[in-house]
Amino acid sequence: MKRPEILAPAGGMEALTAALRTGADAVYAGGKNFSARNNAANFSNEELAEAVRLCHIHNAKLYLAVNTIISDTEAEGFCRFIKFAAETGVDGYIVQDIGAAHIIRSAVPNAVLHGSTQLSVHTVSGVRLLKSMGFERAVPARELSADTLKKICREDIEVEVFVHGALCMSVSGQCYMSAMIGSRSANRGCCGQACRLPFSAAENKSYSALSLKDLSLLGSTDELCRIGIDSLKIEGRMKRPEYIAAAVTELQKALDGNSPDMQTLRGIFSRSGFTDGYFSGKRQDMFGVREKDDVIAAREMIPKLHELYRREKTVFTVDFHAEILTDKPMKITARIGDISAEVTGNIPDMARNAPTDAETVKKQLSKLGDTVFKCGNITVNIDNGLFVPTGRLNELRRLAADKLTEKIIQANKPEYEISSYTPEISGKNIRRTFDTLPIRTFCRTEEQAEAAAELSEYVIVPESVITLQTTERIPQSRIIISPPRFIADEEKTVSRLSELRELGFERLLCHTLDTAAIGKALGFKLHGSFTMNMFNSFSAECLRKLGFEDCIASTEMTVTQLNALSTDMPVGAVIYGRLPLMLTRNCPIKNEVGCRNCTGRLTDRTTRSFPVACSKDYVETLNSDILYMGDRLSEMKNISFGAVLLNEENAAETKSAVSCKKPDSAITRGLYYRGVL
Repeated sequence: MKRPEILAPAGGMEALTAALRTGADAVYAGGKNFSARNNAANFSNEELAEAVRLCHIHNAKLYLAVNTIISDTEAEGFCRFIKFAAETGVDGYIVQDIGAAHIIRSAVPNAVLHGSTQLSVHTVSGVRLLKSMGFERAVPARELSADTLKKICREDIEVEVFVHGALCMSVSGQCYMSAMIGSRSANRGCCGQACRLPFSAAENKSYSALSLKDLSLLGSTDELCRIGIDSLKIEGRMKRPEYIAAAVTELQKALDGNSPDMQTLRGIFSRSGFTDGYFSGKRQDMFGVREKDDVIAAREMIPKLHELYRREKTVFTVDFHAEILTDKPMKITARIGDISAEVTGNIPDMARNAPTDAETVKKQLSKLGDTVFKCGNITVNIDNGLFVPTGRLNELRRLAADKLTEKIIQANKPEYEISSYTPEISGKNIRRTFDTLPIRTFCRTEEQAEAAAELSEYVIVPESVITLQTTERIPQSRIIISPPRFIADEEKTVSRLSELRELGFERLLCHTLDTAAIGKALGFKLHGSFTMNMFNSFSAECLRKLGFEDCIASTEMTVTQLNALSTDMPVGAVIYGRLPLMLTRNCPIKNEVGCRNCTGRLTDRTTRSFPVACSKDYVETLNSDILYMGDRLSEMKNISFGAVLLNEENAAETKSAVSCKKPDSAITRGLYYRGVL
């Protein structure tokens, strides 16, 4: 049974040191931009180069987190950074944006791509699509069970899972709460953690309905190994070095067959303890908050945990051979396996008093101190009657160790092809004008679909709502099927969609790459939702090449960015409706008051009300205000259709919404003018 990689976070140089000295096999880190944890210290270019060297000295890898969505104006700078990172020798790129992945592969054709959990991939089909797109590793959604992970691990791709650290309430890549509330986009690395603030289904201003306990699967490492997981990932690029040292140490223990010290881990950081809820399938008791006692406990533990990484970790055993011969320059050879380094010194002097013997040479060569090396075998070939000062022997030992270090770094440094590619926008932003903008309406009920069909180009209808009678009231050619946003049972979903395809339905809405993969295999025409997070021209073109007929742009784009999109693929924009802020596997209302007492909404500390739309396998928390752009459509010059999102509207309200009439309730312009960080 293969031992998986221990992958630790590094938000700065001390955290990197803590991870390496406690035994991490790899670390993931970000630069000053394009990282999903922009609030961490992160690494300047110079620091990143040094971090890569330090990892390679420790026989470890460094994966660069560039797991945010990028804008067209950032593409050139992103490309330069990717090339620089390749020159430093990073071992892989963690990517969310498929347009960014395209830029990486164009700039560095043999780059190693890891599909970030921000891609929201959570099915075997989605993982297969990642593989076909050139990704070598998938980081599936954290909401998966052991059974689903086992199926994914049968695919010909590396699989990485989070095993310890903070657990987001929302499926990664599908959270827009921080962006909508405070313009701090989780998809752009600037999450403001709005979910940790008070929310309640019962108007309890001190209750945190959207805050989960921290994740820990350290008690399940045997099962993770049996499943075939390749990499065990610790969350925490914004955590203290002591936290990282403790997590790596305890994960090492667990993999060695010993019991991890969960009290230590809880003491350094937790939220009401830990949960393994998704992995085990037991989703009860998953909610928790950071308590005052937790903070006090962490302060007390920090000095003790600092000791875990105060000293350098031994990584290599070095064998030395010394040749000290009359009338010849001294020669010291240091060897680790197939790697060797040779240094020469002065011709040794003849001894006036006590000559240098082999034992003295061995003693000085073995003094490797606080380095990654420990001494192995030492052989000495020395002529009688020679004298070598200990200082000279020490200097030769240091030179040999330094030379050996450089050879180890070079041996561990990937060799990349770096092209002359520079990202360019094609200029194909066709100004599309219509007397009346075509509308596509997201419906939740058959009543809504029937009412919307009269005024819509297409109605987007959940597969669970469609019956044999649906096409008697709505032309089949005008229906786009909407599969579940989160697929809990892939076989069942594929079977249902296959059945609908056989009935003649041709169009499928793609929420993530998972549904794109399934739809493509079944022969559907693919239409992309805004949850694909299409934020730039490069991702638009990638989707077009994947077979998408069109796609709704990210709701985090501004009107200016939307108008500048350059693609041959028709692009839509959400113009009306309550935007989903979160996609969650857990129901916050059920957890707080139970299904029988469902209020259908959450309130925050300002008394704003957020509707909660319940589905069988997931829940969507919607925005408090309705996005309305009906009176600003002339400003959206580069869209081919508008999207209307419905929630609880009846038939009359549906027709009003599809007609783009201003609602009576509070409206928002979303992020179309204020944008996101």
